[in-house]
Amino acid sequence: MKNKINVGLLYILPWILGILLLKVFPFGLSLFLSFTRYDLISSPQFIGIENYVEMFKDELFIKSLLNTIKYVIVTVPLKLAFALFIASILNFKIKGVGIFRTAYYLPSILGGSVAISVLWRFLFADNGLVNIMLKMLHLPTASWMGDQKYALFTIGLLSVWQFGSSMVIFLAALKNIPNTLYEAARIDGASKVRMFFSITFPLLTPVIFFNFIMQMLNAFQEFNAPYIITKGGPLNSTYLYSLLIYDNSFRYFNMGYASALAWFFFIIIMVCTAIVFKSQKYWVYYEDGGNN
Repeated sequence: MKNKINVGLLYILPWILGILLLKVFPFGLSLFLSFTRYDLISSPQFIGIENYVEMFKDELFIKSLLNTIKYVIVTVPLKLAFALFIASILNFKIKGVGIFRTAYYLPSILGGSVAISVLWRFLFADNGLVNIMLKMLHLPTASWMGDQKYALFTIGLLSVWQFGSSMVIFLAALKNIPNTLYEAARIDGASKVRMFFSITFPLLTPVIFFNFIMQMLNAFQEFNAPYIITKGGPLNSTYLYSLLIYDNSFRYFNMGYASALAWFFFIIIMVCTAIVFKSQKYWVYYEDGGNN
């Protein structure tokens, strides 16, 4: 029996070492550094909660936090709504549906790449393809990257465009809804709108909940698009919290302050996630009657 236990421990040893070295140790080290002044060259100097106090005096901290919250509020619902819309269309039995599924999933694979972010910058440039098309249609153009009113939304569109993973999950959930429910609703004279809100939407709420959590976490951690496309401009209108952490870490080498920022951000994400989990009992429907 002991030999079996030892063999089992030997098999999971790489996983345990990976967790300790790549998760637990960096977490513990960053927590320690958040209470120090550290520039990567000299030894860390313990300064207590000074970094956390300084954080709330930093105007860029407040600006980046508000930008990030706006970004999450705008992009997550739009991405989920668009993903559900496309999944509903692909749920119909149409010829060549497999090709469409693959085509719609591609943005999720390519969207996070540096090349696509650069392409997005050219598309929405003042003389980019978007403005050229608007001129051809005799519609007003805009400075998508240079105007504070549009810059964050333009960056958010790139995230919304990467709806493929959510779409695939929605599509799988739609196919698991029994047709007998729709047939019974048709016999009772229910319209398609009524069937969606009385059958489809309630049965999709667990999947919506899962996708919402995953996309919210991704949106909070968005970095590539604002860094590559706008560098946080114009006038810090697209300066997200992840950029603030990056700049303090690798531009100003203020690792202590950056660690404090990271831990505060971690707490915010945990609180938002806990609130969403707590809210599920009011709107998520589980077939087994559970709400936990």
